[in-house]
Amino acid sequence: MPGARRSLASPVVSGVLCPCGSPHGSAVESGSGGGGSGGGGNAGSSGRSLCEASEQDRRLRALFQKLDVNRDGALCIHDLAVGLGRLGLHRTELDLRKIVKAGDKDLDGQLDFEEFVHYLQDHEKKLRLVFKSLDKKNDGRIDAQEIVQSLRDLGVKISEQQAEKILKRIRTGHFWGPVTYMDKNGTMTIDWNEWRDYHLLHPVENIPEIILYWKHSTIFDVGENLTVPDEFTVEERQTGMWWRHLVAGGGAGAVSRTCTAPLDRLKVLMQVHASRSNNMCIIGGFTQMIREGGPRSLWRGNGINVLKIAPESAIKFMAYEQIKRFIGTDQEMLRIHERLLAGSLAGAIAQSSIYPMEVLKTRMALRKTGQYSGMLDCAKNILAKEGMAAFYKGYIPNMLGIIPYAGIDLAVYETLKNTWLQRYAVNSADPGVFVLLACGTISSTCGQLASYPLALVRTRMQAQASVEGAPEVTMRGLFKHILKTEGAFGLYRGLAPNFMKVIPAVSISYVVYENLKMTLGVDSR
Repeated sequence: MPGARRSLASPVVSGVLCPCGSPHGSAVESGSGGGGSGGGGNAGSSGRSLCEASEQDRRLRALFQKLDVNRDGALCIHDLAVGLGRLGLHRTELDLRKIVKAGDKDLDGQLDFEEFVHYLQDHEKKLRLVFKSLDKKNDGRIDAQEIVQSLRDLGVKISEQQAEKILKRIRTGHFWGPVTYMDKNGTMTIDWNEWRDYHLLHPVENIPEIILYWKHSTIFDVGENLTVPDEFTVEERQTGMWWRHLVAGGGAGAVSRTCTAPLDRLKVLMQVHASRSNNMCIIGGFTQMIREGGPRSLWRGNGINVLKIAPESAIKFMAYEQIKRFIGTDQEMLRIHERLLAGSLAGAIAQSSIYPMEVLKTRMALRKTGQYSGMLDCAKNILAKEGMAAFYKGYIPNMLGIIPYAGIDLAVYETLKNTWLQRYAVNSADPGVFVLLACGTISSTCGQLASYPLALVRTRMQAQASVEGAPEVTMRGLFKHILKTEGAFGLYRGLAPNFMKVIPAVSISYVVYENLKMTLGVDSR
């Protein structure tokens, strides 16, 4: 009986909404979601124009004062628990902590009035994104069929009768809390105003849509597979779409690495052979390679570089999923530090498994014409002359390089992603091609820049036996030698061709990935 028990969310909302029924200070336009019972977009716009700034401030302050139980001018978790309880909205302690954390800009553990207003504005943007993702028909209302479809997308199957119960009645907070109604007018649909009113002070994120649109590690391949693996939604796991994404990503990486292989080989040559006395430039390096072995020599080492994509990606993905379970979380999206921990450990396991292929790749890239007949011949020669230990030269700097690369790449990408979502995401979490490519390029570049000295030392250690008369040195000894003879600049030999390949590698891998997705039947929503 919706009429008997009115929505207990409305006393809170009435303190935020002006008479025209729109939230104050919102940077979000009505869009199609506002076409429900709250009136048309034009009516809402004209109503908002009549609201004075002082009236907005008064109403928001009235709500703030209702929630400020101890009257100290700031909202702590206790204030929110008691204040919202008095207004009939019961939230768990975890929900309240999320609210405070999301709005607490000065990190004092509470929200002052300005932080509270900013939180409401940012929060409404997220609510708009969730509403739009649920509104499959794009008619400004959510009905039972749309709830069934949306939950099915998340891997939860319910009947239409159960969906109608969700529309009719939702129990908030604790199980003993009062019942509140989201569908206030009993129409078995929810419009934007009802949705916003109900969820106004409840933490929310459009996690599935963000996961779908903001894949990073799977799409972009710059030759170094050290990034933290992407998350997959429950739907992608259950429908088997995850392996299609991985196959598409592997194929894109193969094409991307093949197209940029000449720059990658030049980077390896400059890392190993360039010095103050042998100042190798880009044009000179290409000329030297072609003169020594012809145009085909530009692709030396590319075969093994492409071949290692499949085992490395598969091992890293499986290890990542197992580590996530080990650290005790089954959330769809991990926190940053959890992703970094799980991703770094998974990367270390994958790299340890395929590291001999890394050594082979370096030796094949540095070989002279006629030195080896192929990959197997190269492996046999190394094993016969240097022993099994040679396949793990440079292993320690390689492992140490995972943390700065994966950490900075992830941090920069997440920062750029969240900045875009907060500032520009209105009706969808889809950033578009240009934004996605820009974020991927910048984060990969920053990650490579941070870990490059370790990558250079790793390559030189891998190549030691292939340079005649080269003494066996440790990682520490090699760092000291480079700094002493070449200075800090010596740790960045080959950086120019490495950076030159980032933009074409990212662009090529994205285009190929999108085409392979369509071929494999992956739905791009």
